[in-house]
Amino acid sequence: MYECLLYTVENGIATITLNRPDVFNAFNDKQSYELQDALKQVTRDANVRVVILTGAGKAFCSGQDLKAIASADKRDLSESLEKRYNPIIRAMRNLPKPIICKLNGVAAGAGCSLALASDLIVASTEASLIEVFVNVGLVLDSGSSYFLPRIVGSMKAFELSTLGSKVKAEEALALGMVNKVVAPEELDNAVNELAQRYATAPTKAIGLMKKMLNKSFNSSLDEMLDYEAHCQKIAGNSKDYKEGVTAFNEKRKPAFTGE
Repeated sequence: MYECLLYTVENGIATITLNRPDVFNAFNDKQSYELQDALKQVTRDANVRVVILTGAGKAFCSGQDLKAIASADKRDLSESLEKRYNPIIRAMRNLPKPIICKLNGVAAGAGCSLALASDLIVASTEASLIEVFVNVGLVLDSGSSYFLPRIVGSMKAFELSTLGSKVKAEEALALGMVNKVVAPEELDNAVNELAQRYATAPTKAIGLMKKMLNKSFNSSLDEMLDYEAHCQKIAGNSKDYKEGVTAFNEKRKPAFTGE
């Protein structure tokens, strides 16, 4: 289906794998547009309840493939962001389903932004994150200026951004940049276990909670109280809510369908 991605769906779990391992899964134009398309597919596919995002080979994603643009004369970086990267980040944050980043190796530049735009990150002990933009005279992009200070705080975000410091997995865990760190040989099982849990969860409620948490960054308490009431009404009309209550009363495990 794709040249630069691997895409599979099984048991409610969609796995999107950046597949340019020879360049550490760096983005060229085709990979960025294919990822946009894959995110549209998981949005439309009602059978998909959770997404795993990862990279092939040793790296997660090393950001922009600089060799791919080396011959471009006066490339408009703003236009590149608006057409290639920003739609990816918006699609990830607007996706009403959880995205688990399986951080198998380095995530640098836009690759770091891609990881931080996920809902959960499970990292290998060999993984690392680095806001590498400053090393080529550029600024944060692809959402890092939004996500990073909210995760690590303003002063630490300034340090990581302006020094281009590499954050190894254990330090990333301490900073709250990843949710869990496991040995490389345990990464697949750890991510699959989490994905299977979400694949049988009340997807509609989780999608609503994702929207609520996104909205909370720029809302007052009163606004969030009103929005909670709005979202709770929607959740309360779902099949999963009815199933959850029935299962509770029948003292059994609920069989959520994501509806």
